[in-house]
Amino acid sequence: MNQVATLPLSRVHSLHCANCGTTYSPFELQGVSACCQQPLVADYDLHEPLSRAEGINLADSSMWRYGALLPLLDEANKVTLGEGLTPLLNLPRLAARYSLSSLVLKDEGQNPTGSFKARGLSMAVSKAKELGIKGCIIPTAGNAGVAMAAYCARGGLSATVVMPRHTPEAFKEECYWYGAQVELVDGLINDCAARVRQLNAGGELLDISTLKEPYRLEGKKTMGYEIAEQLNWQLPDVLLYPAGGGTGLIGIWKAFQEMKALGWLAPDVALPRMVAVQAENCCPLLETYLGHQPNCHNYNGRPTLANGLAVPRPLGEALMLQVLRESNGTVVAISEEGMLEGMRELGQHEGLFVAPEGAAVWMATRRLLAEGWLRADERILLLNTGSGQKYMSNVAGRAWA
Repeated sequence: MNQVATLPLSRVHSLHCANCGTTYSPFELQGVSACCQQPLVADYDLHEPLSRAEGINLADSSMWRYGALLPLLDEANKVTLGEGLTPLLNLPRLAARYSLSSLVLKDEGQNPTGSFKARGLSMAVSKAKELGIKGCIIPTAGNAGVAMAAYCARGGLSATVVMPRHTPEAFKEECYWYGAQVELVDGLINDCAARVRQLNAGGELLDISTLKEPYRLEGKKTMGYEIAEQLNWQLPDVLLYPAGGGTGLIGIWKAFQEMKALGWLAPDVALPRMVAVQAENCCPLLETYLGHQPNCHNYNGRPTLANGLAVPRPLGEALMLQVLRESNGTVVAISEEGMLEGMRELGQHEGLFVAPEGAAVWMATRRLLAEGWLRADERILLLNTGSGQKYMSNVAGRAWA
């Protein structure tokens, strides 16, 4: 492991197993927990006073402005393309159309590499560099592979990307341009994960699969910090998020908990109800949530327009269910035609060409309103996780279908 100089700003002090709580060192290379083979979660010193003024570097217009609550120890190892601080956009025309008092969308499609994956992969690759790793490997439905390839190129690490053969060409091409080694697999991301295990049997590369290392989660949690800061330290009543692997859902909730502990959120600020949105073609979390299966371990999904939602056996299922329980949230699954309808509506009424995942979130909002789970006077925040441009081969010619 590289010897690293400690940044006084970073308050990371340990990692813990998400299942049993056993602690591990954040100063050594870690994957899943040795005790339970479950995700490791980073812990910070939240007891010593840290004001918002001290904890946020306002001169930094990226996710790295929250460095005190991120795990990087030496800024020299930061691998960045300016990710984060994406805009919150009011949606006044759709709000008026559905008689909503407050409808806001956080547009993660404006990140480098065109999706929210830039956050997690910037952090994971930065930590890999800090720990002396020379190359990384990832199974991906598309956007995560693109982001890893870009950040590995930026940081001087080799990149191996394993993705389904049916992945839209834009994702494959971008990985090639970043110099990554790309392998195509018949099946979904779980089949790609199996191939990653074969390719990396000797452990020469760092496996940056979702939640199989601790730091993608820390990058994703910065969405939660930004939402609070951009809303002047208030929070929405309901937050809807497209959950495939679920890292962002888990990370945003983690950020809210950390801000509560630090006093960055006033005691009377209620945390939002969290809604996980999936595709009907691949909805393992919903099936477990409804009690149709004990867990997702044997779930088989189908491909979907929303490639990022085609995650049939997410390692973070238990953590996602915990977020839903703690927030009094729920799960919704949206059809393929529903996603297309959502893309049309956001495009034609708000000028936003969102990913199918983002469209699914909007359609979930409409359904929950119709069912009475959401009230029209609540403050609603949608997460669009990527740019629709990359999905053009999935949706081309279907604007009027």
